[in-house]
Amino acid sequence: MQRTAAISVFLFLLVSFASAQYYPSFSLSTGLDLQRSFKKDQQFWAVGHTTMANFHLSKKEGIYVWFSYYSDGKFDDAVTATAKQPATIPQQVPYTNSTRIRFKHFSLGWKHYFKGAPEAEKGWNLYGNAGLGLMLGRVLNTHSVIIDTADYNLPLLPGKANFKRLTLDLGLGVEFPIGNDFFIYGESKVLLPTTDYPSPYIFINDKAPFTASAAVGLRLYF
Repeated sequence: MQRTAAISVFLFLLVSFASAQYYPSFSLSTGLDLQRSFKKDQQFWAVGHTTMANFHLSKKEGIYVWFSYYSDGKFDDAVTATAKQPATIPQQVPYTNSTRIRFKHFSLGWKHYFKGAPEAEKGWNLYGNAGLGLMLGRVLNTHSVIIDTADYNLPLLPGKANFKRLTLDLGLGVEFPIGNDFFIYGESKVLLPTTDYPSPYIFINDKAPFTASAAVGLRLYF
């Protein structure tokens, strides 16, 4: 019975693929990103590059894998160090922390064409992405004054550190065929942190970094 069911499923998939022209198929895209971080006290702009592999399973459905990397985002925060002992003078030391932060990002998910198809030669396409990602971050903090950590508690530490975030990745894009299996696309996406992993080098850890980006690029259909 199990063998018969397995053979039936195999024949169904074979017939489906045989009857679906062009599928399964593959395409590769590359583009430039403009990234914005929206979290309060952690706002910055950065530019980046994304490479995406698309595995088209049917005219409407597929799987994507992308890798992105970005330039340093820069921002300043006014923070205050507080004394550990009541006898310490002064009790508070205000200072400025200058942060440089950058990301690399991996994502795997589902791609759906609301309009058009991956190999369309005319008109335009509208598609959406939804997946799970891993954000790999690096942060570098520089304080405007040197503070003795033996006497004061710091809201965030100076120096360099790495951090990780799991993300929910959502995107929406449009494509236009330009000939010879090339498409030009425009895409917007948001990366929603699903984990915090508090870091003493990051001032805001709760649901941060929260970023969105806009991208333009080319896709080649094979």
